[in-house]
Amino acid sequence: MAGLPLIDRAKAQAELTIDLDALVANWRLLAARVAPARCAAVVKADAYGIGTEQAVRALHRAGCRSFFVAQVSEGVRVRAVTGADAEIYVLNGLIAGVERLQAYVSYELKPVLGSLSDLRLWSSSGLGIKTAAALHVDTGMNRLGFGVDELIGLKNMVDTIRVDLLLSHFVSSEVATDPLNDAQIKKFERARLAFPALAGSMSNSSALFLPQKPFYDLARPGYALYGGNPTPGARNPMQPVVSLRTPVLQVREIPAGETVGYNAQWTAKRKTRLATIGVGYADGLPRNLMATQTRPGGEAMVNDHRCSFAGRVSMDLTVIDVTDAGEVKPGTMVELLGAKITVDDVGERAGTIGYEVLTNLSRRYHRIYKGG
Repeated sequence: MAGLPLIDRAKAQAELTIDLDALVANWRLLAARVAPARCAAVVKADAYGIGTEQAVRALHRAGCRSFFVAQVSEGVRVRAVTGADAEIYVLNGLIAGVERLQAYVSYELKPVLGSLSDLRLWSSSGLGIKTAAALHVDTGMNRLGFGVDELIGLKNMVDTIRVDLLLSHFVSSEVATDPLNDAQIKKFERARLAFPALAGSMSNSSALFLPQKPFYDLARPGYALYGGNPTPGARNPMQPVVSLRTPVLQVREIPAGETVGYNAQWTAKRKTRLATIGVGYADGLPRNLMATQTRPGGEAMVNDHRCSFAGRVSMDLTVIDVTDAGEVKPGTMVELLGAKITVDDVGERAGTIGYEVLTNLSRRYHRIYKGG
């Protein structure tokens, strides 16, 4: 994503407003919650779609000094913003190759080692005594990471490199009553007993609201920073960070019985006024927001009225039923994301999650950054 030009307002069909002050407020709220533990920021996937450079700059100015990314290329972008004044962890483990490994040292990036092959590669390269690493212990995700007993058995090899952090990842922290949470905490604490000198990190966004308070030394929220609800089913304690608006392109009326969109999946039950907007699945609007006769589909705010989609979401266009929204004409602004229709709302209606909605935010939008 680095180097792609931002689209100016005159050339874009939609505008995405990103409130960096809300981003900072969310980080500060979580930092206060976990204190005296430190609070990092997960800024992988272009800072969850809002823009790495803008997000990191705002968070760094607010006092955040620990960042997590998924890939080396993302870490390089973060380092360019923070200078030497931050620690940056790369979560996805090592990829073999001298040039790839040297990038960790050149950009002062800390690899998160999660397998015997990672550990051997890092140790044998000689880089393990130059740059600190983290150890990923798998407590139940079965994705990346050492098994607890495996890692304890490798203690002698671990002692040959510089390590400053032991981390794990919750499977189901958004469900406070899930017994997996306690089971994972128990496994993690057993690993910590074997490596008492290492700082610990386990809490993602939702884990910061668990009754067990598994904050340890370093919390690493991601989704909540960007306005996603870390407590599904309860009031969202976070401020919304993104809003998406686009003007109506065309308005038409159709009689009852007419269909809308590809494959005629939606039929008007009455005389209906339709508004077409220039945003579709190529812009990150989930195609599963399509409305049919049996499912409601997506929604948009038009004249402060909640209006339903009509028919399939197309690549570049979406149709909205604005029959009850008052006067609507070409140029009337439609809000697709914001305080009233949140990323969680969109994710739920599309049968996915708000994370996917955020990380698919289009580069075709005109982006407006506020504050920060």
